[in-house]
Amino acid sequence: MKKIAVIVAGGSGTRMNSELPKQFLLLNGKPVLYYTIHTFLKSYDDLQIILVLPEDYIGAGQEIIDAFFDYERIQITAGGRTRFHSVQNGLAVITEECIVFVHDGVRCLFTTALVKRCYEAAVELGSAIPVVDCKDSVRVIIGENNEAIDRVRVKLIQTPQTFHSKILLPAFKIDYKDKFTDEATVVEAFGLKVNLIEGEENNIKITRPVDLIVAEQLLTDQL
Repeated sequence: MKKIAVIVAGGSGTRMNSELPKQFLLLNGKPVLYYTIHTFLKSYDDLQIILVLPEDYIGAGQEIIDAFFDYERIQITAGGRTRFHSVQNGLAVITEECIVFVHDGVRCLFTTALVKRCYEAAVELGSAIPVVDCKDSVRVIIGENNEAIDRVRVKLIQTPQTFHSKILLPAFKIDYKDKFTDEATVVEAFGLKVNLIEGEENNIKITRPVDLIVAEQLLTDQL
């Protein structure tokens, strides 16, 4: 089945204390976004990418594509006001039945094995949400009180969140709500259940300066 990755890279550099959005910061000499695109293209020869960028940085994204990749497999569209709206803009480009991967542009250490696990699960079950176990103690706030939760019941959500287009495209036609923090919450609000699969510990999201340091070490360890 046709495969399309919607890479959402519409964030800013606020928490990185950088004027340059974090997806364009250098990691071992290449932009963070390079590694994300590279892994998807390496996963399947027939996979296409829709890259969702802040409007002011579309030119910077095009420079990365021109420098490193086959532009025929990648197209760029502008992001929106929130992650939901950015994903919505990316999905609007899709015109045919396919499996859709939606991925954070700054999760650049995921592997081709994860992409393939997501694809196979989505083909079979309609969706695939990668998760990892929570290793910390967890408490929930209830009004003015709080209580401990069994961390075995808590999973940390990752991307690429992967769906059959017949599920994801209609789901993203519903009205936006603040609780829509990822694609799984949108699909659930649409009335469908999602399928969890095993994620990867190294599939971290780069949001703070320390994350770049960790990512550099992880990349070095992979060599």
